[in-house]
Amino acid sequence: MIEDIGSVTALNSAGKAAKLSVRCALPTAAIRVGDSIAVNGACLTVEAVGADSLSFHSLRETLSRTNLGGCRSGSRVNLERALRLGDALGGHLVSGHVDCSSEVTRIGRDGDDFVLDVALPADMRELVIMKGSIAINGVSLTVARLTDDAFGVSIIPHTWTHTNLQYLKAGNAVNLEFDMIGRYILRHLALREGRGDSTVTMSALEKAGFL
Repeated sequence: MIEDIGSVTALNSAGKAAKLSVRCALPTAAIRVGDSIAVNGACLTVEAVGADSLSFHSLRETLSRTNLGGCRSGSRVNLERALRLGDALGGHLVSGHVDCSSEVTRIGRDGDDFVLDVALPADMRELVIMKGSIAINGVSLTVARLTDDAFGVSIIPHTWTHTNLQYLKAGNAVNLEFDMIGRYILRHLALREGRGDSTVTMSALEKAGFL
């Protein structure tokens, strides 16, 4: 679960690495250098701890594969410390390994709730199913709408106002992490069939004993 919305104060690149600095309200006295914290869903390593700030070490590749590369001073980012054994899960398992970033195509309302549609990259289509779990900027959500080239989620007001999803506009990039259980199933089926990848069908899942 997202613990805080931080504000980026600096992003400095040097060679193949970068330093991301964030002002936050996390209990920094309980955070140590070397700890892992998810920033917009991407797992980063704490490099320095201040009274009300954290600095993270990031590879340039991480910045290019996520929306963190587009951060500027004042950008708002979701922050979440690593889950410990015994902590309440409060959502699905999120590893902090972002699969890709993609574009927000629509933001709207459905009564009190908010709706968010996101473009679905062609090579990620088989990882998304109706009512399946997906993490957007590290927020655990459920797929409510699905087409060949996009998916949509519905977001309750509490989640909306306590994450940086509230600041999104159409055209913004969001980080996506697909359900790791689905990835394991895809890999299992691919290996059973002697292929490196797989196009999964309901009949294939049933035959493999997953349904």
